[in-house]
Amino acid sequence: MKKRYVVRLSAEERNQLQGLVNRGREAAFRRRHAQVLLLVDEGDHGDGLTDREVAERVGFWRRTVEQIRERCVREGLQSALERKKRTRERSRKLDGGGEARLVSLACSKPPAGRARWTLRMLGDRLVELKVVDSISPEAVRQVLKKHHQTLAKADVVHSRPSERGVRVPGGGGVEGLPPSP
Repeated sequence: MKKRYVVRLSAEERNQLQGLVNRGREAAFRRRHAQVLLLVDEGDHGDGLTDREVAERVGFWRRTVEQIRERCVREGLQSALERKKRTRERSRKLDGGGEARLVSLACSKPPAGRARWTLRMLGDRLVELKVVDSISPEAVRQVLKKHHQTLAKADVVHSRPSERGVRVPGGGGVEGLPPSP
């Protein structure tokens, strides 16, 4: 299969990469990226190996070799030597008002037939109230953890697995139940 991104290094770039590979005070990932670029080089002095051969020699996956080669062609040599920047956007599901609504809901009386709120029930209720479009139980847990002192004042009981008992934030047991170890 023909390569879409072909690396052709100049003599100066090859010297720079060889110096980087031979220097002991470089980060390991930079040295390995430099090795990849030297091995895939299809210029006058390059080996021009296939991605599979380079991956076996360097210890990367074939796809990683492809990505390094592509970054070199598209963004330049220095970009290919660095780790790819993470682009994941982590926006908060609940703003201050949403968090206040969640805490007040957690402090309120649980639904009929239930002894207490669960994280999933709280999340589902927030969706019903149109506070958020969707929310995971983990996001609910993190907000409640952040507001644990508010919840402690409201005497909200945090459940544990049944063999360990139940306790309140102060550490004591609840209504005759043994405290957790």
